[in-house]
Amino acid sequence: MENIVYIDEIDIKNKTLLIRVDFNVPLDQNGNITDDTRIRAVLPTVNYCLDENAKIVLISHMGRPKGNKVPELSLIVVAKRLSRLLDKDVKFVNDCIGELAENTVKSASYGDIILLENLRFYSEETNNDEEFGKKLASLCDIYVNDAFATAHRSHASNVSVTKFVKTCAAGFLIRKELNYFTRAIESPMKPFVAIVGGAKVSGKIEVLSNFADKVDKLIIGGAMSNTFLKAMGYDVGSSLVEDDMIEYAKKTLEKIKEKNIKLYLPVDVVVADRFTPDAETKVTTVQEIPKGWMALDIGPATVTLFTEAIQNAKTIVWNGPMGVFEFDAFSRGTFALVSSVANAYALTIVGGGDTDVALHRAGEFAKMSYVSTGGGAFLELLEGKKLPGIEALINCSKKNNLKKLL
Repeated sequence: MENIVYIDEIDIKNKTLLIRVDFNVPLDQNGNITDDTRIRAVLPTVNYCLDENAKIVLISHMGRPKGNKVPELSLIVVAKRLSRLLDKDVKFVNDCIGELAENTVKSASYGDIILLENLRFYSEETNNDEEFGKKLASLCDIYVNDAFATAHRSHASNVSVTKFVKTCAAGFLIRKELNYFTRAIESPMKPFVAIVGGAKVSGKIEVLSNFADKVDKLIIGGAMSNTFLKAMGYDVGSSLVEDDMIEYAKKTLEKIKEKNIKLYLPVDVVVADRFTPDAETKVTTVQEIPKGWMALDIGPATVTLFTEAIQNAKTIVWNGPMGVFEFDAFSRGTFALVSSVANAYALTIVGGGDTDVALHRAGEFAKMSYVSTGGGAFLELLEGKKLPGIEALINCSKKNNLKKLL
């Protein structure tokens, strides 16, 4: 991480900057933005560039158009919102490469902001096509990546493009993400508590393995806890279980015991007779789940247990909800734990799209120390993996022997 060059460590005054951002914001059925958190997250970087009188060219994707030009996924709606947030005109270009983009950038003045059209309207973007990356690079003097949420992808706009520019840097959002990650994982204040939820063990194997070497306490909830409970010999009824992960769960339990890590699993659950919002529900201990019923949320005793487990924590990292919180009947466990984490006297770092949504719905978003903007990227950092988008920045700086000004 120390080899990354950041935007305030280089000279960007009166330069043309190509900035990869993540404007993949949620839209309602009428095409209106329902949450502009990701737009607001890069405002510090954009405003800094404006202060330095740089010409700003923003590039992003939205949705999964799979190489097709899908009008409903146009970034024009983002240009309007960004204009309002900055109180400054943002020029929108109906393409991200080609003559239109080139001419618009060339004719723009320093201090102008240009937003190019959805990168994923071209399949070359997700294929990490070098020619596509070269065309993007031709638009700028300096390339800046501030899209942490896509840093785990090897795409043209964050990998190939870096091969064709002499100066690469990271923006302030990426710096913030990596700084919080370092504080939480590489040098956490103790006791360190990890909360892992979500549906499947298979999606969090490496996270659990990595945590087993670092944490003091490990809390496992959500549907993935069913696999661990079954590995311990419990009958979990018709609850979601990954039978092919049972042996892995047993080995993980053994490793946790060897490392003297305190493990917390649900002691009671909210069960339903079917997977629907209006299902019949009841609370039962994990030993008494009725045959044919399924666990869809943690119960009140488990909420108390998990809350007590984080009382003395100094660092808490959370990824994944405790149940099917999208259904009101199964939201109470997740929301109660959100409240407990929000009110803990600890550094609280939360990541993952579903957990992010839960924070908003519970009204506790602002109380967390930090909420990561990147679900997949955050998860891969927790797994101990290197992110292609970050590695590309480091390699670009090394190749061009870029020196920091500071």
